[in-house]
Amino acid sequence: MTDTVAAGAAPTDGGKQPRSVRVVLLALMIAMMLAMLDNMIIGTAMPTIVGELGGLEHLSWVVTAYTLATAASTPVWGKIGDMYGRKGSFITSIVIFLIGSALSGMAQDMGQLVAFRAVQGLGAGGLMVGVMAIIGDLIPPRERGKYQGMMAAVMALAMIGGPLVGGTITDNWGWRWAFYINLPLGVIALAAVGAVLHLPRKRSQAGIDYLGVALLTVGITAIVLVTTWGGTEYAWTSTRIMELIALGVASLVGFVFWQTRAAEPVVPLHIFRSGNFTLMSVIGFIVGFVMFGATLFLPLYQQSVQGASATNSGLLLLPMLGAMLVTSMVAGRVTTNTGRYKVFPVVGSALLVVGLYLLSTMDTGTSRLTSGVFMAVVGLGMGCLMQITMLVAQNSVELKDMGVASSTTTLFRTLGSSFGVAVMGALFNHRVQDVMAERAGALGSKVTEQSAQLDAASLAKLPEAAREAYQHAVSSGTHGAFLLGAAVAVLSLAAAVFVKEVPLKGAGPQREDAPAPAPETV
Repeated sequence: MTDTVAAGAAPTDGGKQPRSVRVVLLALMIAMMLAMLDNMIIGTAMPTIVGELGGLEHLSWVVTAYTLATAASTPVWGKIGDMYGRKGSFITSIVIFLIGSALSGMAQDMGQLVAFRAVQGLGAGGLMVGVMAIIGDLIPPRERGKYQGMMAAVMALAMIGGPLVGGTITDNWGWRWAFYINLPLGVIALAAVGAVLHLPRKRSQAGIDYLGVALLTVGITAIVLVTTWGGTEYAWTSTRIMELIALGVASLVGFVFWQTRAAEPVVPLHIFRSGNFTLMSVIGFIVGFVMFGATLFLPLYQQSVQGASATNSGLLLLPMLGAMLVTSMVAGRVTTNTGRYKVFPVVGSALLVVGLYLLSTMDTGTSRLTSGVFMAVVGLGMGCLMQITMLVAQNSVELKDMGVASSTTTLFRTLGSSFGVAVMGALFNHRVQDVMAERAGALGSKVTEQSAQLDAASLAKLPEAAREAYQHAVSSGTHGAFLLGAAVAVLSLAAAVFVKEVPLKGAGPQREDAPAPAPETV
């Protein structure tokens, strides 16, 4: 007879989870890997894709369509899971993601690829939320810290291995297998979840809040397009960007107003009555802002200034990701053993401020060892924050709101990454162009008039004087970007100070017959 696992499955055998729980956790990690690995692999394959399909003018939409669909669908998946059952919504999201992957691999032109990537993104929005919410259902918060290291390891593996896997697949099998590789992994996850995961079935009498979904989708789409197009496709002060800002603000204001009146709101505003949940949303936004900005500019600095190879760009982040992995595991174990967690947001935010400031001091003479140490400090900070934010957010709401709590926290982190890449990128580009004009005159302006980020081939073709000027420009640009990141991280530290250490529900020294602590409110 097949072992099954139900919500709230308790550890057995001296604290070990039942075999069925471990099987489900493996499936969840595979699904999480699918969601995180996809963009990393596709980024490496994009030059080959454009070479075969053409449509260079639509290149950015291959990523933007996926990002938009993921961000817009994330809160919807969380609510559907709360209303109709977590297992069904999770399996559906995996199936949609796999359909999008198969279709993307069969695309015959760039327009088809963009459309199929949007389908993929719709499924991806439910993967991360489903993983977090199901873990929230299966494992008490006090025990959940043990699995932080597992999730951090998946994240580190995706960031380091993604570019390497993408390059290997594209070179040996062709770019279409960058999408097809998702299919066997997804089937394994589907089989494991379908066979051993049994969560309570739900059926809400209320219908889906379609007006709320529409308003939120329009608002999120406008925000992501502003952060994607601003300063690149359109000037920040252009009419198109101003229209998108107005549309986004109006939609989100309308969304908040409607959520107070909807019978079954997509994002019930009462979850923000918890001070801890609101603070974790703020910290999650800042972590997204800083993390994705760092992963964008660190490889650029090391390739342009320190002469590192672009082929192994994922390995350049190893000091940061390794430190993040180790710290996340330690934080999880300490949280599980002691039930105490406030120290991690505070220490993590402080380390983030220090690490980003240290990165801002890098110049053309900084060695790889020194920059590696600076990256490790940032990684230590992120390791303290990455999973603790989700743990505390889930602990701050009732079980019936686990899905929307997970999706809202994920959404804030996603929006933070969009803002981080846009704002830090705008500052970086402006500074690079200014320094190039100062140091190389008209030649410098000409070199960077199309883009402030040059690939290795373009950099190698530059005259010695222009190449040296560009190295100084990149150093100056990263200085400004990381200094901004340090300033933003101060807000995370301020938020962390106000976190209240509400006892974690579930296992630990608490008596089994003791009532669960009520969600902390303000």
